[in-house]
Amino acid sequence: MKKTLLAAFLCFSIHSVFAQDDHLKYCGSDELRISTLKMNPKIAEAVIKRDKELAAFTRTYEASHTGHERAATYTIPVVFHVIHQWGTENISDAQIMDGLSILNKTFRKQLADTGSIVAAFKPIHADCDIEFAIAQKDPLGNCTNGINRIASALTTVGDHSVKSIIQWPPDQYLNVYIVKNAAGLAGHCVWPADADTIPAWDGIVIGHDYVGSIGTSTYMKSVAFAHECGHYLNLHHIWGGNNVPGFYYLPCDDTSNCSSSDSVADTPPTKGWVSCNLTGASCGNVVDNVQNTMDYSYCNRMFTYGQKTRMHACLNSTIAGRNNLWSPANLIATGVYENNLCAADFTCDKQVVCESSLNTITYSNVSYNDTITGLLWTFPGGSPATSTATNPAVTYTTPGKYDVSLKVYSGTDSVTVTKTNLISVLPDSGSPFPFSEGFESSVSLDGLQWFSNNFDTINQFELTGITAYSGTKCVMLDNVNNAYGTKDELISEVIDLSGATGTLYISFKYAYALKDSLVNDDKLQVYATNNCNSPWSPRANIISPALETAAPVSTAFVPSGLGEWKSGLASIPSLYFTNDFRFKFIFYSNGGNNVYIDDINLSYTAGMNEAVELDLNLNVYPNPSTGEVTLNFDLDQPKRLNIKLVDVLGKVVYEHGLTNYEAGSHSIKLNLETVAKGMYLVRLENGLVGVNKPLIRE
Repeated sequence: MKKTLLAAFLCFSIHSVFAQDDHLKYCGSDELRISTLKMNPKIAEAVIKRDKELAAFTRTYEASHTGHERAATYTIPVVFHVIHQWGTENISDAQIMDGLSILNKTFRKQLADTGSIVAAFKPIHADCDIEFAIAQKDPLGNCTNGINRIASALTTVGDHSVKSIIQWPPDQYLNVYIVKNAAGLAGHCVWPADADTIPAWDGIVIGHDYVGSIGTSTYMKSVAFAHECGHYLNLHHIWGGNNVPGFYYLPCDDTSNCSSSDSVADTPPTKGWVSCNLTGASCGNVVDNVQNTMDYSYCNRMFTYGQKTRMHACLNSTIAGRNNLWSPANLIATGVYENNLCAADFTCDKQVVCESSLNTITYSNVSYNDTITGLLWTFPGGSPATSTATNPAVTYTTPGKYDVSLKVYSGTDSVTVTKTNLISVLPDSGSPFPFSEGFESSVSLDGLQWFSNNFDTINQFELTGITAYSGTKCVMLDNVNNAYGTKDELISEVIDLSGATGTLYISFKYAYALKDSLVNDDKLQVYATNNCNSPWSPRANIISPALETAAPVSTAFVPSGLGEWKSGLASIPSLYFTNDFRFKFIFYSNGGNNVYIDDINLSYTAGMNEAVELDLNLNVYPNPSTGEVTLNFDLDQPKRLNIKLVDVLGKVVYEHGLTNYEAGSHSIKLNLETVAKGMYLVRLENGLVGVNKPLIRE
């Protein structure tokens, strides 16, 4: 087979597609690498040099290792970094461990369906003698379960930038980043020569729905992880790679690939397959090795002996420090062989309930890293008060805040964890409505009324006296110092709406600014529940530019006057009229400045002033219009307004932008010549409240 000089710089991986499933993703490794090398000739030079060194080492290693088996197994420590925004991408520990199990079975020739491998390739189906083990010590030697969970908006980007969030030493750990979107692919990985050149890019990024066979993924998709690990250990795609001096790439499923090679002797030349055609043949073969892990077929089941030897060569080379990963000293440092009872820990499905008998909380033991031989839970105020079950269900009947403790046994060893004031039990029937909150008498957001729920360890909603819409206090979130992707909640007490009729409204005042003029994705949402704590449903969503109440400011934003506040409004229909109604504000931070909330009201008339104040005698003419439209409106006080044109599907097709208008009469001309003919609404809005006028564009 012909030698390939260099392989994918951005090894964006196994993303093939079955004809019957268009949700599976393709690879863009060669194209991306070529683009990178063209833009960075110095990087290209360094990568080529290291790849030549690795290629020479590999040839020497292959010549001296003709046997198939190895006396000992290479063990590679793995750490998983789950980069998320509290969505489905924040997959469970169980799904991660299932993915690790499938990965190991693939490398060790232990998959249950290996019997389905095409007969011609069974003789060269190799046990690679490589295993991946979860790290049990972090780089500082502290106890870990090998899974880090970090909130960041970069989960939706999924390129190399996610590695800037966290990276454990790549010569000690295989860093795996689980994300919502892996740069539009199933996953990607840089190869050893590239990782040696740019260590900060070492590691694997993979979509959450390509890890394991449970949760958000499937068994078919799970093969992507093993494919990426093949690249991590210097394997090419089975149809070959690109030739750097020529700067061209080899797309899969192309018969011209028959003249190329993956630099492995026992994998026959192939065009590459994007479907699981087990009788598929190309390049003069009787049958192709479609089930090879490095193809795009998504029925990948095997590595060959030649691929095994090539990966072993990589693990014995100093390039990218792969030879240090499995060294006895590193396995001790990363704790992969330790079975100490390292830490007691647990999770629960909710932390706030009402006192009714339907308030069951389910707890789950997630202690690590040894075999657990016994558990002892303690639930003050709960029923049962103690338990030895793995996942106990507990109910609470008396309002208050309660601790939870867990003692974990492993033989004669034991570890205990206590989480103070973890559970809040609210009264079943809450405050009457109309409900009003200006935070003037509030002293805490962590009692049995307002709750500040912090999903990270950075900032949270807090009471402040530095500004207010009215009075001397309001609630603020120090967002100027928040990390990208964080999520914070401000949750109300229980409110009794059982006697309400018609429609209620939540109105509130808010203030917010950007840190700079760049677009960001900060958003403020209002959710409600008719059952104390679940399920929560959205009632309002405020995003930029409607979220902005003042001009951008690089320092910590504090509204300078009432003109830098806006009105928010959310309707509450009758399905929420129960005796344990609650609502909450959720703020997602993605690069903006501080946010403030004040003067919250819940009643039949809440928000009516805000609605009335935007009844601005709005007039739109000519109507119908062939292009230019004039808007006339009156203001009784200065306001910051936005003008939008919305089509019948609710899509904004034209936006004039937020503008400060003085009190008095205004006439605004809009040029709509580029807008398609049809029916539209002209919307003049201030925050969530707006006035609509129909318009026909002829």
